[in-house]
Amino acid sequence: MAKYILKRILTAIPMILIITIICFTLIHMAPYDAIDSMTNPKMSQETIDLIRAKYGYDQPVYIQYIRWIQGMLGGNFGYSIVTHQNIADDLVARIPNTIKLVLPAYLTAYILSIILGLVAGSHKNKWQDKLIDGLASIGIATPTFWVAMLLIYFFGYKLKVLPILGMHTIGLESSFADYMRHFIMPYIVLTLGFLPDSIRYVRSSTITQYAEDYVMVQNAFGASKKEIMFKHVCKNVLLPVITKLGMALPMLVTGAIITETIFGWPGIGPYFIKAIQSMDYPIVMAILVLSSTLVILGNLLSDILYCVTDPRIREMG
Repeated sequence: MAKYILKRILTAIPMILIITIICFTLIHMAPYDAIDSMTNPKMSQETIDLIRAKYGYDQPVYIQYIRWIQGMLGGNFGYSIVTHQNIADDLVARIPNTIKLVLPAYLTAYILSIILGLVAGSHKNKWQDKLIDGLASIGIATPTFWVAMLLIYFFGYKLKVLPILGMHTIGLESSFADYMRHFIMPYIVLTLGFLPDSIRYVRSSTITQYAEDYVMVQNAFGASKKEIMFKHVCKNVLLPVITKLGMALPMLVTGAIITETIFGWPGIGPYFIKAIQSMDYPIVMAILVLSSTLVILGNLLSDILYCVTDPRIREMG
């Protein structure tokens, strides 16, 4: 098992390096660069060149990349061109807010998807399956921003029972009740966003397991449906489902960009969107690399979980 995990880690390292090169290259291929956000047509070319030299944009691209990657490896993501704030400090302040919102929503969706997926898969083509699968299909086809707008309209504007923006009311930052009132609408939106795809995944795994020979054998020996479900099917269905926990890692940082922006939640979402709008490329590159790295690490974590839970993988390693 250790050999298998080490092999996966060694594979992840060059992938992360390739991701940094791709992100850096794509940003430099953009029609505008960071200097355009700090200059105006009235400035002389000499002034523009001085600004470019100040931020190191007069250097060759490979020199800029080396300096940038050295800073990233040292935990120095640079400074915002617009606000001149330290990007690492901004991320440290905002990432916990995103995690507070995404983690409960993801765990709720994860637990509900296992229950509903098992129910749907074990009642294939019956009314339970058609109802759950139909709702999941509707959920997949429904944009999360539209659901967010509906909740804001009805609960925030019409009924006025929940606040529309932010994480706290000014002056009530220490109030847990006020926090929960701000939390509930984006939490519902994210839970509904994460839920449908996971339900379909669990349902598909359950149907596959019920088609296996061991289920037929258990039926032949007179085992009850409950015994087949909880002693045999559940164990095999949950094996791939557990590995999906690894993919929650990137979700904790960039899994709610649209929802956070709509509700004005002070997390990564509004920070990233504002950086794109103002062409604040150091922030954009930092978040892109962070997100891409977390995707690779999430896949690595999934592989490790699969290795731990499946004896066949351990034997292969």
